[in-house]
Amino acid sequence: MITIQNADIKATINTKGAELNSLVLLASQLEFMWQGNPNFWGKHSPVLFPIVGGLKDNTYYFNGTAYHLPRHGFAREKTFSVEQQQSDSVTFLLTHDESTLAVYPFGFAFRIRYSLLNNQLKVSYLVENPSGGTLWFSVGAHPAFKVPLVEATQYEDYLLSFNKSEDWARWPLTPEGMVEKTPVLLAEQTTDLPLTKELFYEDALVFKNYRSDSVVLHTPKSPHSLQFDFPDFPYLGIWAAKNADFVCIEPWCGIADSVDHNQDITQKEGIIQLAAKEHFERSWTVTLG
Repeated sequence: MITIQNADIKATINTKGAELNSLVLLASQLEFMWQGNPNFWGKHSPVLFPIVGGLKDNTYYFNGTAYHLPRHGFAREKTFSVEQQQSDSVTFLLTHDESTLAVYPFGFAFRIRYSLLNNQLKVSYLVENPSGGTLWFSVGAHPAFKVPLVEATQYEDYLLSFNKSEDWARWPLTPEGMVEKTPVLLAEQTTDLPLTKELFYEDALVFKNYRSDSVVLHTPKSPHSLQFDFPDFPYLGIWAAKNADFVCIEPWCGIADSVDHNQDITQKEGIIQLAAKEHFERSWTVTLG
C-alpha cells in the first residue's frame, strides 16, 4: 500500500491495479471510499484498461486474429511499479510484457498519477505508445463511494446532482454485458438522479451524449458531500452491486461492445487510436467536503 497525504486529505493506493482503496477527509476522519465488502463487491476503484466493459464472447479480432480479454481488461489485476513518489503525489507504471502481448498485441506504457491539492484528489491516466504501429485502447474509471457517507442517513437520502440539466437516457445492457441498440429514457430535463437500491437492479446506468462534466453526491441531511469532475469523458456509468451501500461514478473513454458489433477492435465504438510515439491523457478529480 502507498499513502499520500497533505493537510486536508489522505489517500491510500494498492500497487495491485494501482487501485485507490481509501480517501479520508482528515478534519472529520470521514472515509469516502467503499471498503470492499466481498459479500457484495470486493473492489474499491479498479482501473479499466485496455478495454472498458465487455467484449462479445470475451473476444476481439485484430488483423484477422482472435484475442480474448475479460470484462474491463487486465490492468486491474496487474501489479504496477511505483515510478515517482512524493508526500502528496505518486505515479504508477504498467508496461507490456509477454503475458499482455499474448492477449493484447500492442506495446504500451500506462501510467496512473494520483495527486492531492487541498481537499481534492486528481487522478490522471497517461497512455504512451512506444511502438512503431497504432495502439488501440480504451480506458475508464470505476471508483466506488460509500453511501451513506455519514451515520444517521440512509441510501435513499442521497442524490447525484449534475451541473447540466439533461434528458437522461440509459443504454441498457444485456445479461452478458453488451450494449443494446436503443436507449431508454430514465429522467427528463433534470440535474438530479435520486439514489435508490432498485435503480441498479438491471445493472449499470450507461449514458452517452450528455453535456455534464461534474456531479455532486450529497444529501440535504448532512453537510458532507463530494464533487466529482470528469471533463472530456464521452461515456458515463453509474453502478452499484445489488443492495450494496455504495455508488460508482464511472467516466469512460470507451464502452462495452454493442449487441451488433463485428468484434473488430479497430471498429469498436469509443476505441482510441494512438499513433506511434504519441501520448494520451485524461483526468478526473474528487473534491471532499
